[in-house]
Amino acid sequence: MILKRAKKILEFQVKAVEGLMKKMDNNFVKAVKIILSCKGRVVLTGMGKPGIIAQKISATFSSTGIPSLFLHPAEAVHGDLGRVTRDDVIVALSDSGETEELIKLIPILKEIGAKIVAISGDPRSTLAKYCNCLLDVGVKKEKGLLGVIPSAATTAMLAMGDTLALILVEQRGLKIEDFAFYHPGGTIGKRLLKVKDIMRKGATHAIVKEKEPVKEVLLKITKARAGSATVVDNKGRLAGIFTDGDLRRKIEIDRDLLGKKVKDVMTKKPVTLREEDLAAEALKILREKKIDEAPVIDKNRKPVGLVDVQDLLKAGIVENT
Repeated sequence: MILKRAKKILEFQVKAVEGLMKKMDNNFVKAVKIILSCKGRVVLTGMGKPGIIAQKISATFSSTGIPSLFLHPAEAVHGDLGRVTRDDVIVALSDSGETEELIKLIPILKEIGAKIVAISGDPRSTLAKYCNCLLDVGVKKEKGLLGVIPSAATTAMLAMGDTLALILVEQRGLKIEDFAFYHPGGTIGKRLLKVKDIMRKGATHAIVKEKEPVKEVLLKITKARAGSATVVDNKGRLAGIFTDGDLRRKIEIDRDLLGKKVKDVMTKKPVTLREEDLAAEALKILREKKIDEAPVIDKNRKPVGLVDVQDLLKAGIVENT
C-alpha cells in the first residue's frame, strides 16, 4: 500500500513537469530576453517553500555567471529593498500569486523601475496582473496530505527555473572554461581543472638535453623531486622522456648505463598533453597507457610542463565519464 501510494504521488509530480511543456509560450521567450538585457542583478524572491526554490534558482544563476541574489519578502519591507535598483530584474515565485508579503512589494518594485518576471500557478492573480511577464506553472490539486502541502507545485517551479537558467546559459554562449571559473572548489571545480593548473613547471620540471649523461640527468631529476626528466633536442623541442621506470628496467641489463647519453636510453615519442586539456582527461590517458608522467608541449612541440599522476591524485582529480 505504501509503495503504491508513493508511486502515485511521484507520478503526479512527473505529470506536473510534463504539463509545463503545454504552457510554454512566448512569455518564456520574453522572460529570457528580459533577463538577457538586465544591466543589474537578477533578484529572486518568494515566501515559504517557493522562497526556498527561489534561493536554489538564484544559486544556479550565480553559478553560471549571472549576478543574482535572494530577497526575502518579509525582510524587504524592513530595509532590504535598498538592495534593488532600476537595473535589476525581479523573478517572483508564488503558487497562488496572492502571497501577502510578496504583493506588498509589487507597487514599490514598480516604482523603483525594476522589471518583474513572475513564476506562478495562477495567471489571473494579482502577481500575474502587475508583472512584466508570467511563467505559468499551475498544477491540479496536490496528491499529498489534504491536498495542500506544496509538492508538485514546487517541483514545477524548480523545473521552470532550471529550464530558464539553462536556456540563458545557451543564449549567453557560456563555455566550460567559464563554468569552471565559477566553480574553483569542490568536485565540479576539480573535474574542470586544466592540465596547466596542475602540471609541474620551473624548478619542479627537469628538462635535459639529448647529449647529457644519464648520471647528470638523475641528479636533475632528484633536484626537481620528480620521477622523470623531459628530454629536448638542440632546438628545444621534445625528443623523449627518461623515467624512474626506464632506469630500473635498463640498469639491470646495462651496468654502464650511468655513463651513457640519455638519448640512447630514453623513451622516444612519449605520450604528450596540452595545457588546455582537462586534468581529468589527462588522468584517464595516463591510466589507460599505464604511465605515471607525460610532458606538456606547446604548438611547436616545446615542453612547457610535466603532468605526474601523483599530483593529479593529490589534487583530487577524478576521471571524466
